[in-house]
Amino acid sequence: MTAASDAERAVEEALALVARDPGGRGRGPSAGGGAGSGVGGHGGTGAGHRATAWPRARETASRAGAVTRPRTHRVALSEALGEVLAAPLEALTDLPSFDTSAMDGWAVSGPGPWAVRPGSGVLAGSDRPEPLTDGEAVRIATGARIPGETTAVLRSEHSREVGGQLYADRDVLTGQDIRPRGQECRSGDLLLPAGSAVTPAVLGLAAAAGYDELLTRPRPRVEVLVLGDELLTEGRPHDGLIRDALSPMLGPWLERIGADVTATRRLGDDPDGAEALLRAVTGSAADLVITTGGTASGPVDHVHPVLERAGAELLVDGVAVRPGHPMLLARLDGGTRHVVGLPGNPLAAVSGLLTLAEPLVRGLAGRAPRPRYVAPVRDTVSGHPYDTRLVPVVLTADHAVPLRYQGPAMLRGIAAADALAVVPPHGAKAGQELEILDLPWVAGGCFT
Repeated sequence: MTAASDAERAVEEALALVARDPGGRGRGPSAGGGAGSGVGGHGGTGAGHRATAWPRARETASRAGAVTRPRTHRVALSEALGEVLAAPLEALTDLPSFDTSAMDGWAVSGPGPWAVRPGSGVLAGSDRPEPLTDGEAVRIATGARIPGETTAVLRSEHSREVGGQLYADRDVLTGQDIRPRGQECRSGDLLLPAGSAVTPAVLGLAAAAGYDELLTRPRPRVEVLVLGDELLTEGRPHDGLIRDALSPMLGPWLERIGADVTATRRLGDDPDGAEALLRAVTGSAADLVITTGGTASGPVDHVHPVLERAGAELLVDGVAVRPGHPMLLARLDGGTRHVVGLPGNPLAAVSGLLTLAEPLVRGLAGRAPRPRYVAPVRDTVSGHPYDTRLVPVVLTADHAVPLRYQGPAMLRGIAAADALAVVPPHGAKAGQELEILDLPWVAGGCFT
């Protein structure tokens, strides 16, 4: 079975679990074992519902992206940075395409001493030079074409010229400091497989191999919808209104993890806002729509009813993680488009980004899941009785150091953090190794 069919089966299994749990989104001590409820039961708090375990939620998001039919395009090298190769990169020529000098010095033929050929010598980019005769030497620059009948290149610092004769200060070995044609690759050789990220080094290799354009998978298009009537776009909070912290944060964050954010818009919570949300979700041309807030079951939480009306299939409906448990992942139009619903509290939204949005974006872009690593936590960290916790940490040479200000509405901790530590239910003891999720600007993120 192929990797794609494996991923498709995993997504179908997630949908089957959703279909078997038509109750509401209530949570209990058993939270963490299965998948979320179906869209149709969004209004209740059925005891049968279990939030998706955090590792399974991330895996489901990753596979949902991986099985989506990819978009591809052909772009100039100057526009391909940060995208992913949609086809193998094969050499269009031998590299190097002719024998070249690896050093500034002398091309020599036969044993020395050698008679120096008059003139300026052989320069990089010059026409094919005249072959050497036995016992002859000619000056040569790094990267220049090797004259025929050359035995070796003698470095300038290892030679001396006296009266038109060239002498070597050390033994000369046949072929030394000559880069033979095809040393790096032959025409048709596989240089990189499809799925490789286009980094600056890949651009250089592609150019050296003769490419002007690359066939790539473009960055997934993402539209962000920030929901809420209580949000201010400027000035200080006042009279029950708060500043919109998500609009300035989400776009740049998503760009850094490899998305192309096409728009960030604000929508209200009133009934008109629900209709606007439905139009935005169903009419968006983006590969992924991200909403903030409205994923719970309150009187102005419109995301579940809107997804039901849009015919969405819920893959994840609630995750056993703190903060951020009321997040969700749905697919639209048979899986060609997706919706990630983030909680409205800022740190809870960050949790949703790392749990669902980032793995999904990587899958949509054709990139492999982020490599996993662990680090020992310096201090004891309290845990939730049933759920995973994501805790901001600073990374030192030896430890992950937990930070204060971990509440779901707080950004002070994450703003100072290098990463989030994944704390299992019931917490972690000092020195215990925890999985670490690097923040994209600390880990390098995608090239943009």
